[in-house]
Amino acid sequence: MITIERNKLFWASCLALLVTALSFGIRAGIMNKLGTDFSLTTEQLSVITAAAFWGFPLAIVIGGFVVDIIGMKKLLVMAFVFHLAGICLTVFATGYWTLFISTLLIGIANGTVEAACNPLVASLFTGNKTTKLNHFHLWFPGGIVIGTLLVLALNYINIGWQVQVAVMIIPTLIYGYLFYTLDFPVTERVASGYSTADMYKATLSPLFIFMFICMFGTAVTELFTGQWIDVLLKNVTGNPILILTLTTGVMVIGRGFAGPIVHRFSPQGVLLMSAIVAAVGLYLLSTLTGNSIFFAAFIFGVGVCYFWPTMIGFVAEYIPRSGALGLNLMGGAGMFAVSVYSIFMGKYYDGLVLKHLPAGKLASAEAINTAKSLAGPEVLRLTLVIPIILIIGFTGLNFYMRSKKIKQAAAVKVNAV
Repeated sequence: MITIERNKLFWASCLALLVTALSFGIRAGIMNKLGTDFSLTTEQLSVITAAAFWGFPLAIVIGGFVVDIIGMKKLLVMAFVFHLAGICLTVFATGYWTLFISTLLIGIANGTVEAACNPLVASLFTGNKTTKLNHFHLWFPGGIVIGTLLVLALNYINIGWQVQVAVMIIPTLIYGYLFYTLDFPVTERVASGYSTADMYKATLSPLFIFMFICMFGTAVTELFTGQWIDVLLKNVTGNPILILTLTTGVMVIGRGFAGPIVHRFSPQGVLLMSAIVAAVGLYLLSTLTGNSIFFAAFIFGVGVCYFWPTMIGFVAEYIPRSGALGLNLMGGAGMFAVSVYSIFMGKYYDGLVLKHLPAGKLASAEAINTAKSLAGPEVLRLTLVIPIILIIGFTGLNFYMRSKKIKQAAAVKVNAV
């Protein structure tokens, strides 16, 4: 007899997402060290970073197509194997290609975790999906906080980046054991009786396509800025990694209190407010310097706090027939957009640094630092265009959902008469 231990499955999912987040937080903290140790350019570092975002959409989209067939448990055992392999290869990396392959493997593991855990959480909590997805996804910024603080602490006592990466093996082994021993439910779509044809039809609906496109913008605004904060603002403030720690700390608290906020303002209302605050925060990050930049980081953290889980929660709530495929296509869209944007911006950043260097002579260390301090905020100002576009899009979404609700209420009233 199958016994579904809902709380154990939820906490095992949170632990798996913690490993995903640690990979982001630790990598963000050691990015400059990797560049120095292996003599890598910013463009090469951007390609390595993007590898995680390539592996993620690849795994999450494929997982979306097969999760109903092979089950969520097998996907999560695969995630464990990929995580373990990627972490070990990173620890023993010898240069650009081993770092690229190891990051790609970790990206595949991260995508596989989301491919299984998003539909798992939605299946475990069918009556409270958006709130529980926010609670689940608070472990992503939470893991980044833990990862960045871990990097700072271990750097302070001169522990190498290899040991910092190896720390991730411990939670990986724990979540792998838990998922291997627990029983799993079927996905919500299968339990509800929606056919595969219903699922594909739902993912081709105008509302889903609109949310799919918006996911590009919400993911880039949140994840590109977070992953590149150490590089972009290294010469603007003495502790750029603390900016990421503060931002993600705000996100943890915000997602923990998501329930009353989502119920009060609706998912689409939360998305609109998030886009407005994120735009303000990104503008402040690109203009303020010194200690005042931590205020900007706080505002930005409030802005991006609800983006990812509420985008997925909106689809789970309002387009349920899209099933696990719909949730995973959303995640894949977000990570793919970040991978492309990271490569483009890595090259753009290098170009800006060269533009700001003195012409016709060998640049001093001071001149290079000055050029970098000018280039980083310029990248953020260009990225600011994205949340501004999202404000327009989410305003339209709110009007659409409001009119749809009015029409449904009118139809119910007519039928009652």
